[in-house]
Amino acid sequence: MFEWIYSPEAWIALVTLTSLEIVLGIDNIIFISILVSRLPEHQRDSARIIGLSLAMITRLLLLLSLAWMMRLTEPLFTVLAQDISGRDLILIVGGLFLLWKSAQEIWESLEGEEDTETGKPGAAVASYGMVLVQIAIIDIVFSLDSVITAVGMVDIIPVMVIAIVIAVAIMMLAAKPIGEFVDRHPSIKMLALSFLILVGVVLLGEGLDLHVPKGYVYFAMAFAFAVEMINIRMRKKRAEPVHLHKTIPGEKGD
Repeated sequence: MFEWIYSPEAWIALVTLTSLEIVLGIDNIIFISILVSRLPEHQRDSARIIGLSLAMITRLLLLLSLAWMMRLTEPLFTVLAQDISGRDLILIVGGLFLLWKSAQEIWESLEGEEDTETGKPGAAVASYGMVLVQIAIIDIVFSLDSVITAVGMVDIIPVMVIAIVIAVAIMMLAAKPIGEFVDRHPSIKMLALSFLILVGVVLLGEGLDLHVPKGYVYFAMAFAFAVEMINIRMRKKRAEPVHLHKTIPGEKGD
């Protein structure tokens, strides 16, 4: 069981898989951060931890159910000459859920009820239980993608389990700073929601056997994020007070 400890290939696979799990978990962190921002301040930290714990448990349960997961690729029914498997069904439902939830969040941010304190449009406060239910639902979708990646890369179950646990632990540490950054910059939230719409479309495509190269998707996201970071820096620089040099009476000018 522990023979892999003495294998350099296993350790390389562990590092690679952990890195990929973290990358695949970034969209999960963003989604959780957006949902948690709907809660009162004192409930946000516990919701993040519980949400990511649900993500880890879901990944581990799917991972330990390899036989069931492998059967997900078998066709369940056919629609318009398109075979639909259990995996396809989960991806399609998950994609539709992401599209609906992201569009709802964008609408409420732009046209939602006014904040009672500021008088500006703001999102309604959600219930703690409802937020956790939504996190649990989307965790299933993201976990499927993550576990399929793990199974495709490594055939040593302990390595998969350790990689997932390490990745989720790092995500727990990063969730709060990412959430606070998103809260401080509404434009980042809009960009993140746009990313989630893109992920939803990709999930729909995967479920309908229309494979979109992930490299293109990640490049588009990285490019858009880099442009937005430049915009934030420019806005911050313009907002800084300009200290004009004033000539003191009696002092020689240039």
